[in-house]
Amino acid sequence: MNIVIANDHGAVELTARIIKHLEDAGHTVKYLGIDHEESVDYPDQAEKACSEFKKGGYDFGIVNCGTGIGISLSANKIKGIRCALVQDIYSAEKAKQHNNANFIAFGGRVEYKDDPLDILDAYINAKFEGDRHQRRIDKMMALETK
Repeated sequence: MNIVIANDHGAVELTARIIKHLEDAGHTVKYLGIDHEESVDYPDQAEKACSEFKKGGYDFGIVNCGTGIGISLSANKIKGIRCALVQDIYSAEKAKQHNNANFIAFGGRVEYKDDPLDILDAYINAKFEGDRHQRRIDKMMALETK
């Protein structure tokens, strides 16, 4: 898979773990984040990743900040992006199966009950179920024009 990823200062360590995990599994990663803890603004990082994703050629994107909240909200402001703030294996599977999320978000300062790498793998291995879920996605995406 070809994956774009960006982060702010609140998720440097987690992002490094995710990139290593993805590359070790044979995926290609385009890293647009930062590797230091000097403050940067998460909306800017979300915009970088989403703009790159929209150029095409990516299977999905990942955005990370301290909680995952601000960066996922920012990503979802960009037309065509469906970013899920996943909290566990179940939510990651459903993000793909039911919502066909093209981005997922993590919080670098969040204590997860499941290892974030296992959560990521659950998302990667899940398959979009289509059918009624596509109808709902179409309605969701139509909200961008209202």
